[in-house]
Amino acid sequence: MEQEQIETRSLSSFSSSMGNDDNNGERKVKSLALSSKFPLTFWEMAGASGVVLGFAVSLLGIYLTLPDSDYSFLKLPRTLEDLHILRDHLESYTSDYTIQVLVGYCTVYIFMQTFMIPGTVFMSLLAGSLFGVLKGVALVVFAATAGASSCYFLSKLIGRPLILSLWPDKLVFFQDQVAKRRDGLLNYMLFLRLTPTLPNTFINVASPIVDVPYHIFLLATSLGIIPAAYVTVKVLIVLKLSFVCFLVFEIT
Repeated sequence: MEQEQIETRSLSSFSSSMGNDDNNGERKVKSLALSSKFPLTFWEMAGASGVVLGFAVSLLGIYLTLPDSDYSFLKLPRTLEDLHILRDHLESYTSDYTIQVLVGYCTVYIFMQTFMIPGTVFMSLLAGSLFGVLKGVALVVFAATAGASSCYFLSKLIGRPLILSLWPDKLVFFQDQVAKRRDGLLNYMLFLRLTPTLPNTFINVASPIVDVPYHIFLLATSLGIIPAAYVTVKVLIVLKLSFVCFLVFEIT
């Protein structure tokens, strides 16, 4: 009889603890939701619109400084065939218009990272094809870090409603992990960049929401993407775009 009472108490306490965990998760989601700002204020919308306008003006300025020619080939590469075409055309411009090509490349890459547009892996491949391994890796690391930083600050301004609607469970998990690892947060962020534990796009958007300091975010991003950047750029140099390859990861 006593044993049955003990088992009953233990089961009830276990159920209670599980219920508390679920309630804690629900409370965290609710607290995050309550702290979100939606609809956005006028100044937040103005700031986001200003970012888009800035990118548009930059790309227009680069386009106007290029010589008169047919630029119908200019589009975001989605396949290796698109990458072939873009590379073949840009190679003739890179030597004579190096600055314009570099600025245009970085602007497009940062734009894609900022607004979470897929396909930056093809941009990384393009860097290796146009500039070689070392310069290509340096260019990809710079552009990817700048793009991730741009996404970080844009998310800090207007990202909370978006991430709460897309990844509420991941956000609670990430918030818990960051809270537990405050003393070794840089190591944890490096671990995330080097492994597929969480998507890089999610990390860029969620980091300011869960109070990851920017200096830690910046350092972890710039160091963590170097191996992936090197492998991606090196793949194109080795294969020279003559084989169809499937890439299993994408830089952020």
